[in-house]
Amino acid sequence: QLQFVESGGGLVQPGGSLRLCCVASGRDFEIYDALWCRQVPGNEREWIASISSFGATDYADSVKGRFTASRDNAKKTMYLQMNSLKTEDTAVYYCHVPGVTTTWGPGAQVAVSS
Repeated sequence: QLQFVESGGGLVQPGGSLRLCCVASGRDFEIYDALWCRQVPGNEREWIASISSFGATDYADSVKGRFTASRDNAKKTMYLQMNSLKTEDTAVYYCHVPGVTTTWGPGAQVAVSS
């Protein structure tokens, strides 16, 4: 079973950048494909990026070309580099491994506002 703790959120102006971190606890992080998701209060969680166990990535159209997911398996850590942020990126960001993560972490709050 894996659990995640997300960090690195904050308030940033449109066009700015943030780097989120997601530290895993538990076993076998390195063998799992993982997701980044985000949620705006009142809405459902939205998938935004996938990263395979060996680092291959895929992105939702809404973030493609602006966000970059990466991971360091030795540190049990995932990263989400977010550039050219827009107001519509305001959300709480989470890490997740479907079928393995049984509880959601605290999330990283990102607010994009001028």
